[in-house]
Amino acid sequence: MQQMKTGLYVIIFLIINFGALALSSWLMDNGPQTGWYQNLNKAPWTPPGWVFGAAWTTIMLCFSIYMAILLKIHPHQKVVILFLIQLVLNVGWNYLFFNQHLVVLSLVCIALLTIIIFKFLFDFKTIMLAKQLLVLPYFIWLCIATSLNAYILIYN
Repeated sequence: MQQMKTGLYVIIFLIINFGALALSSWLMDNGPQTGWYQNLNKAPWTPPGWVFGAAWTTIMLCFSIYMAILLKIHPHQKVVILFLIQLVLNVGWNYLFFNQHLVVLSLVCIALLTIIIFKFLFDFKTIMLAKQLLVLPYFIWLCIATSLNAYILIYN
């Protein structure tokens, strides 16, 4: 019964997380292909476009499993609230950056998102133990993405 519950949670989080990615993609309105983005002075460490899709697929798979396990063993309101905040910030960044070209506000948004994911890493480390590694790709990617956003702010 417990395995089925975890499996159900994984499916629910996969649907929510990949739904959020789809919404983000729609909200950015073809942003990476626009003249605005193409003409920006981007960081030398900006990965090729295909890396973003591969990274986010991996991140959301890992984060969905992480959230399912965390919610199963620690079903507290704090977990749900942190998850919802990260969801809004994650979707909001794409809209702010690619659609509205609000580079400063998008940097604030992604910095807050990075802090929220760090809270997942820090606050639940004693509960999640080795399973905490599932959220590490998300945190690392956000550190990279935050640096890319900051570079664009500084050099454009």
